[in-house]
Amino acid sequence: MKTAISPHGKDTVAMAYRRFGKAAAERSSLYERVAIALSESPDAQRVIGSAPARSRRPASILAALHDLALSGRAPELATAYAARDPDAAGRAAIEALLRMHEAVVAVAARRTVRSDVARCYAVLYPAVAEAARRVGAVAVGLIDIGGAASLNLNVDRVAITYDDGTSLGDPASPVRQSCSMVGRIPVPAVLLPTVVAKVGVDKDALDPADTEDARWLRACMWPEERERAALLEKEIILAATARPLLMRADPIEALHDAIAHVPDMALPIVMTTWALSRLSGDRRSRFVDRLVGASGDRLVAWVSVEGVGGARSLPTLGDRRASGHSLVGVTIVERSARRAEVVGRCWSRGRMFEWLVSDDRDPTR
Repeated sequence: MKTAISPHGKDTVAMAYRRFGKAAAERSSLYERVAIALSESPDAQRVIGSAPARSRRPASILAALHDLALSGRAPELATAYAARDPDAAGRAAIEALLRMHEAVVAVAARRTVRSDVARCYAVLYPAVAEAARRVGAVAVGLIDIGGAASLNLNVDRVAITYDDGTSLGDPASPVRQSCSMVGRIPVPAVLLPTVVAKVGVDKDALDPADTEDARWLRACMWPEERERAALLEKEIILAATARPLLMRADPIEALHDAIAHVPDMALPIVMTTWALSRLSGDRRSRFVDRLVGASGDRLVAWVSVEGVGGARSLPTLGDRRASGHSLVGVTIVERSARRAEVVGRCWSRGRMFEWLVSDDRDPTR
């Protein structure tokens, strides 16, 4: 949820926080009350108004306050969140903001709110396996583009169950994901090839093994999201046991170097999960061009989970933009030539999935 705030005084700040609170009501009674409480406090509005324009958004300030609560520096707010007491949370948020305004503003200015920690394992696993199958790869290197903490690089180490009875991944994994299937074609029960390299690329890449980065991942979640928070804890532990290479760089500019980190004997598989939606139209085109150019003389695969029309090299199957679902694509790049197919559709950030590749392995049109 993004709210634009112009730099013209407390009334604009108050209105933005009030709108945020009303919009948050169905998802979080805590954030509803905190945002409205901040909108009603002239002192809070003055502090927020002193922050850089980019950092005044409700999501940024609330995440910064949550970060301080998790760090133990705002114990009253942490207690109110744990008790799920909206009124106490509103009072404690104002107190923490006024008492530690420099710290709140500093965190909000330094950090980017990451609400894109997508659990796409159930969608990525069969798509990555399909990409490897199409070129006969016996080993792969995974490259995650634009993920907050590149947690999707754990795709080979999680347990996935589909409601049609299919299971994929590591059944002993502490990280488990379930997925509802749509349509008549089952997900193929195919194992991933050996994963020999993992690379995450993002300007604001977060390292789950870093205490402050991991805490910020937690802070970006809303306080009531306890089920998601419990899953995140397991993901953080899993990621820390086999840390990938994290490249803090522009994903487009760093594509060549990321691919070069994958041994020659393995297929580099670039993964994007709604990463292109955060790029302008020109940069989306540049991404595809750079991917083709970065492949050089080797095969490279791209597994994309993007909104309809988000990955321009993919057919849309006649689906409309803003239709509520995303297309799962497999693109094989070889010497500047691209072969792109849609292998699935997904809804609710990967919690519902339709596999489109029939048993004889011909993509469904």
